Amino acid sequence: MTELTQSPTLTRATDAEVPQVVALMNRAYRDGPADAWNSESWIQGTRITESLLREQIAGNRQGYQLVWRRSPDAPIHGAVWLAPAGDGIWYLGSLSIDLSEQNSGHGRDLLAAAEQWVRDQGGHGIRMTVVNIRAGLLAWYERRGYTVTDETEPFPYGDDRFGVPDRDDLYFLVLTKQLV
Repeated sequence: MTELTQSPTLTRATDAEVPQVVALMNRAYRDGPADAWNSESWIQGTRITESLLREQIAGNRQGYQLVWRRSPDAPIHGAVWLAPAGDGIWYLGSLSIDLSEQNSGHGRDLLAAAEQWVRDQGGHGIRMTVVNIRAGLLAWYERRGYTVTDETEPFPYGDDRFGVPDRDDLYFLVLTKQLV
């Protein structure tokens, strides 16, 4: 485990960094062991492509694809998507830590930095979605103060841009957290 000496500093990803962010996200979500708590092994294919990430960034000019590097010349160590959802609430998605350092506490550090970033923008809450069968990930977020709401969202079956699921019982649970 690599020790973190200071809180992660998040910067907006540049267009030139998009390929690195895509590679990081695909490794973080799809390349780990199938039985890992953070794996999406039940979805075949890539998590995201360069064109999809560029489309997401261009389609939401108020959203921020943020990256974390240990130093300006270092590879991207983590990434997160943040976008205003209205009334001081921000959507958080695609929180990703380099696969070699998952389970090291750096995901927790990145999440805390993302929450602080939202506070710095004047936000007071976060909303996110997590696939219903990701019990380990849901528990991880709950330990960090997130609450699973009664709200759900449908899984995008038939939209293979994000991979092809091996199961037909998926949907998203909505989690929220009020920031103090």
